[in-house]
Amino acid sequence: MAEDFGRDIGAAERMVRDWQDRAQEKAEKFNRLQQQVEGISVTESTRDGAIQVTVASSGMLQNLQLADNANNRPMPKLAAEIMRLVQQAQAKIPGQMEQAVEDTVGLADSAAQHVLGQARKHFPEPPPEEEPPRGTRANEIRTPAEDESPPPRRQQAPGRRKPDDFDDEDFGNGSFLR
Repeated sequence: MAEDFGRDIGAAERMVRDWQDRAQEKAEKFNRLQQQVEGISVTESTRDGAIQVTVASSGMLQNLQLADNANNRPMPKLAAEIMRLVQQAQAKIPGQMEQAVEDTVGLADSAAQHVLGQARKHFPEPPPEEEPPRGTRANEIRTPAEDESPPPRRQQAPGRRKPDDFDDEDFGNGSFLR
């Protein structure tokens, strides 16, 4: 009986040691994951290279570079392009985080899946790039379409009536408080 008790204690000790080893291994993997995620940054540029943005894994803007030809844009368009690039860069963060998870703790880990879900929630795909309205591109001439009609003419407001045009219902020139 004492022999069985000794074997049971030995088995329990091995089980606890195995559990501690797995916990330490998992902690080391998550430390590596954290380091990889902290090192993630994404850079996006306009086609002409006039604007370049870099965002960190947190989604924060790390760097903004504007080439000399960026000043040719109207300020509202420049601002919109910068924001679009930041959103495009942020949308790539979850993919890079997923790769880091796969390389360290594995995609089957529930805690890692939660982190990835949060990243996708905070950094969704940006809206599709809008096509500029007709007639706003450089060198594009806008001609009215055949079915376009001229804008409606505004009617002029009637002129002021002369005092002798008033009748009794209008209370004439006198006060309506008689």
